Amino acid sequence: MNASEILADLAQRPIDAAQALPQLSAEQLNAHPGNHPNSIAWLLWHAGREADTQLSALSGQPERWAQFRARFNLGELGDSMGYGHSAEQARQITVTDQQLLVDYLAACLSGLSGYAATLGEEELDEIIDRSWNPAVTRAVRLVSIIDDASVHVGQAAYAAGTMI
Repeated sequence: MNASEILADLAQRPIDAAQALPQLSAEQLNAHPGNHPNSIAWLLWHAGREADTQLSALSGQPERWAQFRARFNLGELGDSMGYGHSAEQARQITVTDQQLLVDYLAACLSGLSGYAATLGEEELDEIIDRSWNPAVTRAVRLVSIIDDASVHVGQAAYAAGTMI
């Protein structure tokens, strides 16, 4: 396997995990276990938004959010990616359609896989962000995006497991 194939395989993992979540009611999707501000709906929405936003910045392609925005009906808050949300803002992200959340996440991470497939070793090794030490390469950013999605889907799976 080359690096692009590894990234494509890795990006599929959070999609598979999101698709394997138990079917949840709207109430369960939007519950706040332990009074935590992030619901399962927020976690899945955020996993998609962070992947979408960062991939768009890397690839220069439009966000997939444009195709999903109206279906989510979250207003301007939905246009953010959730990073830095206050507890009140996080609680305003309510989504009643679990399949919509999974479809959006899958579209974003499938887009990442497609983008990674176009990259050679030189592009993957290119430094894209010097504000970190060490500087961040394109490959490291892609891994970071996938890792963030994996963590959030894992949190959603744990929370879902406490509800069934």
